[in-house]
Amino acid sequence: MFNSQRPKLEELPTTGQLLRATALAIAAAGAILVTVVLPSEYAIDPTGIGRQLGLTQMGEIKAQLAEEAAQDAAAEAAGAAPAAVATETAAAPKAAEAGQRTDTMKLTLAPGQGAEIKATMTNGAKLSFDWSVEGGRVNFDTHGDAPGVDYHGYGKGKETAGEKGELVAAFDGKHGWFWRNRSGAPVTITLRTQGAYTDIRRVV
Repeated sequence: MFNSQRPKLEELPTTGQLLRATALAIAAAGAILVTVVLPSEYAIDPTGIGRQLGLTQMGEIKAQLAEEAAQDAAAEAAGAAPAAVATETAAAPKAAEAGQRTDTMKLTLAPGQGAEIKATMTNGAKLSFDWSVEGGRVNFDTHGDAPGVDYHGYGKGKETAGEKGELVAAFDGKHGWFWRNRSGAPVTITLRTQGAYTDIRRVV
């Protein structure tokens, strides 16, 4: 025996009602896509509601981080000569303590351009550094590499006007900084170093 009763035909939704319900569901999904998903994931905000809710800014940050990762990876793999628009000057090494040297280097980066300077150091060697940015801010990645070591990170940052401290080489190899100009105008980076390294030069 069945205790449930079959619904009457007049109680079932009509075709028109089903179509209206489907249309409302599609419209609601479209509204969520336009006002929430597109701004927060892709920084696309055709209505302006996403920016008022702070979702567009979230999407812009995600897009910038993805672009940063791709460009930094490409810069690491390229190892190419610096672009013609960049300028670089290096002061002659100054006398320092025995086994140490002091250098000052300057380079100018156009908007969106990256550059890398590395010093040749032995395992455990120390290098004091102080770099500053004139005209804007940059993203940076302090790291080292050597035969058999593709990448060893010491630290990184975004929208920075300068850093100073001490770099201790984790192995025999080349150790230094990669910068990318994220401002809308050219910037000049001045790097001052002192320590136990045998060579320092721009590699990208």
